[in-house]
Amino acid sequence: MNESLENHKLEKRLCREVGRAITDYNMIGEGDRVMVCLSGGKDSYGMLDILLKLQQRAPVSFELIAVNLDQKQPGFPEHVLPEYLSKLGVKFHIENQDTYSIVKRVIPEGKTLCSLCSRLRRGILYRVADELGCNRIALGHHRDDILQTLLLNMFFGAKLKGMPPKLVSDDGRHVVIRPMAYVAEKDLIRWAEIRQFPIIPCTLCGSQENLQRKQVGNLLREWDARFPGRLENMFNSLQNVVPSHLMDRQLFPFGTLEATGVPDPDGDKAFDTEMPTPAIDPGNPAPARPVIPIAAD
Repeated sequence: MNESLENHKLEKRLCREVGRAITDYNMIGEGDRVMVCLSGGKDSYGMLDILLKLQQRAPVSFELIAVNLDQKQPGFPEHVLPEYLSKLGVKFHIENQDTYSIVKRVIPEGKTLCSLCSRLRRGILYRVADELGCNRIALGHHRDDILQTLLLNMFFGAKLKGMPPKLVSDDGRHVVIRPMAYVAEKDLIRWAEIRQFPIIPCTLCGSQENLQRKQVGNLLREWDARFPGRLENMFNSLQNVVPSHLMDRQLFPFGTLEATGVPDPDGDKAFDTEMPTPAIDPGNPAPARPVIPIAAD
């Protein structure tokens, strides 16, 4: 197939999936001022790129402000993002904070740095959102990040917990959104190649091969290659939770459960042999209400 046609189909799919997530979770509304967190990686570049496209044809008016936290990592090319954003004509703010020195001083050599780095970065971004008057903070996590978080919490945290597409921040003052919750990482990799984003590698944590998240990511990619559709089914399961067939007593009243004599359509179906639900084709997902219009042909 013609390469330009394939690229156009990818753009439509990205716009559709981001628009669908925004609609499904009511992420952006009239008059919102969205702080788009830009790290210099493919994911945040892709998020900004697609949000700018959707902004042009959305039925609601909202503002985008790109924000980068320069953590003063050695060798960080601090000119790249300002030059890129200036060419785009996007409002932006560069926050300079030397969190690199703090992390390197506090975390012992050989230990993973992400936990402390994330906490420091989060606190700074909340403050910047206040200073810029932003009521939405957009992060560039995608579908594969959400699945990785689910498995990490199961394997290492003993919790059935994922990464929500929308939440209230730790301080209770901000709404954090993940507009790319439905987007597959492989689509973002391809889009970054097409758009030729000036990628800035994270030298602080990107080289830590022993990261549990990296290991789980490799596992998911292996599954995706060997069993097409598995990741789609895993992701869809997060939107089809049946508390009565789990074991959390806070979510379902197992202690007071008694026979009622009334048939229960769910009942003990968990023990039945059922045909698996077909995976949704990423190129042809179920229709959603179009608050944010999809790409035009």
